[in-house]
Amino acid sequence: MKKHQITALIIDDERYSRDELRHLIEDDHSIDVVGEGDSGEAAIVKAIQLKPDVIFLDVEMPQMNGIDTAKAINSLKDPPLIVFATAYPEFAVEAFRYGAIDYLLKPFEEERIKETITRLEDRLTKANHEKDATPSPKKLAIESEDGIVYIDPNEIIFAYRDDRMTKIVGKVFEYETKTPLKDFEVRLKDYRFFRIHKSYLVNLRDVKKLVPWFNGAYQLELHGHKETLSVSRNYVKALRTKLEI
Repeated sequence: MKKHQITALIIDDERYSRDELRHLIEDDHSIDVVGEGDSGEAAIVKAIQLKPDVIFLDVEMPQMNGIDTAKAINSLKDPPLIVFATAYPEFAVEAFRYGAIDYLLKPFEEERIKETITRLEDRLTKANHEKDATPSPKKLAIESEDGIVYIDPNEIIFAYRDDRMTKIVGKVFEYETKTPLKDFEVRLKDYRFFRIHKSYLVNLRDVKKLVPWFNGAYQLELHGHKETLSVSRNYVKALRTKLEI
């Protein structure tokens, strides 16, 4: 059985044209025709159901023409690529305006089909690489007796150790867990968190003001939190280095 990389949908109101195009593009091992249709309405329904990589779309069709169909398809979430396949060259400019990747003219030529397939492969390969390069969002897992809560690290203002529990404080939440504070310090090291005291870890994004206290220590004001936190004098210099330009 062939392994196909690109899934395609063929939309044309003429059965002969669909058969011819199917034969030409399935002759290439990278194309798998997963469906056909004879109208713009069918194109939209099948695009939603089958989620093809590309639609080969005729322009002149009854009721809903190819241009209007392309407009509708482009409004879908993650729309497929569109290749117009038609006997009418005069619609090319308008077709490319709606994101067509190519414009094939009938009667179809084998070499021209190969050029289109190469263009599709290049576009889809690039899109897949960009998708793979996008890092997935990471959540901080906080385990408690009630279960595991997942939160965005950027929503945390500070964390601190209180007796045998670690408390995680945000603008609209507070969670507690038996997980040691030092574990969170390691897990949050890439999110601009900094230890200001043996018992406190703060999000540098939320630092508002340093207020002198006594014996070289400071009090720290944070956005989104009314109470000040104590900054040990052993951490003041390093904290200012992290904060200041």
